[in-house]
Amino acid sequence: MGIFSRKKPKLDGMATGKADNALTTTKPFFVGGATAGVFVNEDTAMRTSAVYACVRVISEAVASLPLNVYRRDGDARMLAPEHPLYHILHNEPNPEMTSFVFRETLMNHLLIYGNAYAQIVRDNSWLVKGLYPLLPDRIDVRRSENGEIYYTYWRNEDDKRKGDETGSVVLPKEHVLHIPTLGFNGLVGYSPIAMARNDWLLEMARLQGCCAV
Repeated sequence: MGIFSRKKPKLDGMATGKADNALTTTKPFFVGGATAGVFVNEDTAMRTSAVYACVRVISEAVASLPLNVYRRDGDARMLAPEHPLYHILHNEPNPEMTSFVFRETLMNHLLIYGNAYAQIVRDNSWLVKGLYPLLPDRIDVRRSENGEIYYTYWRNEDDKRKGDETGSVVLPKEHVLHIPTLGFNGLVGYSPIAMARNDWLLEMARLQGCCAV
């Protein structure tokens, strides 16, 4: 997609992967009963028809809402199609997707993972030139030793570039749009799927009981 093409940014006093500085790391979890276990994560949850239907309806509804940029004209509010962000937000965040698809994708991530991320691509004048969704399950949110928030994006084997030993890309907060849902610190959101693990356990136990009969 052309993202992560610039040089890795340098962050003063950045912590180098210390676990106690990590604010969130999305990991799958295990839900099991007394006799059998069921592996459940955000991906497997989306394969459940009820979860998929709810996420699709909400995501499409939010994505279909108007998204415009306005300017103040006294007490009035006027559309500002000349604003640099108007085209990006209203029409095309990047050359690969429309505004509808972009917002639908981020809403999907928010509902499933509890966090939605997008890389902010800027030009030399610091103007925003594009927004690209980032997969939430590959992002760690960390705080540097001087208190600055930064993001580490982990590539999988297919995404790694030649000579890339760590498979990670560090992005300062100025280059990441982060939308969290309900959370414990106002910075990262809870995964709704993880928070519902007890419901999953009860439901699976109920189904196993029905099958045993």
